[in-house]
Amino acid sequence: MSIQWFPGHMTAARRKAAETMATVDVVIEVVDARLPEASTNPMVHELRLHRQRPCLKILNKADLADPGATKSWIAWYARQPDVKAAAIDARNTGEAARIPSLCQRLAPHRNDATKPLRMMIMGIPNVGKSTLMNTLVHRKIAKVGDEPAVTKSQQLHCLGVQHRLIDTPGLMWPKIEHDSDGFMLAASHAIGRNAVIDEEVAVFLAGLLLARYPSRLSARYGFSAEGLDGASVVEGVARRRGLLGRGGAPDFGKASLTLLQDYRDGKLGRISLETPESRRAMLAARARETAE
Repeated sequence: MSIQWFPGHMTAARRKAAETMATVDVVIEVVDARLPEASTNPMVHELRLHRQRPCLKILNKADLADPGATKSWIAWYARQPDVKAAAIDARNTGEAARIPSLCQRLAPHRNDATKPLRMMIMGIPNVGKSTLMNTLVHRKIAKVGDEPAVTKSQQLHCLGVQHRLIDTPGLMWPKIEHDSDGFMLAASHAIGRNAVIDEEVAVFLAGLLLARYPSRLSARYGFSAEGLDGASVVEGVARRRGLLGRGGAPDFGKASLTLLQDYRDGKLGRISLETPESRRAMLAARARETAE
């Protein structure tokens, strides 16, 4: 299954973002620390390169991600021109407070009240942009929800006399190029449920967990992961949680939602769905397939 999700209002949001970017100094792109590149919007990259704007990558939900993988991602982004990266939990006031000064380093010429630093916050749906906005301004000004695409319009906010921050709606791109990216996004709830089949996403997630974090499955659900495949893991979740249908058959749908929610809530531990190494391997494999 190829996962695609591009609601109609995002076309207008992209157009408005392109217009606004001409007036800002730094782009803050919020991504999910558990899947930083899969949750990076290529349209944001194209827009900021066209306007030659530097980027601060905020790896949000770092409290849910594998610390070792996050450290590798910070180093990955540090090697890119005009890019800095920071890993935070957007709910943490102290961590969020670092953002303006990090942006200032990317645009040192905008440093006083007559030339306030103009920042634009962007990202795909449900990566925590609204939570970050609320933390930065110390009040609830952005609606926060568990479903993707809650914010629908741009908003301008002043962070003191030296900083201006524009919040933008969550923005997807028209075609997700790599199937694995679509599944990672769906597993992390960045894509609306009407565009995915939960059972298929859960089987993908289970397969990835088997490959990288099998002990987390055993610790959470109380069964050995040895010799299992993704579908068997979901069935095991159903049996251990008593999610059974007629005749005692595993309820695959309910078990799929249980596994997905446990991952999203961090109940399986700190997990990263991709690393720089796995990203390079995926892209290399894709290149070989294209060349054949």
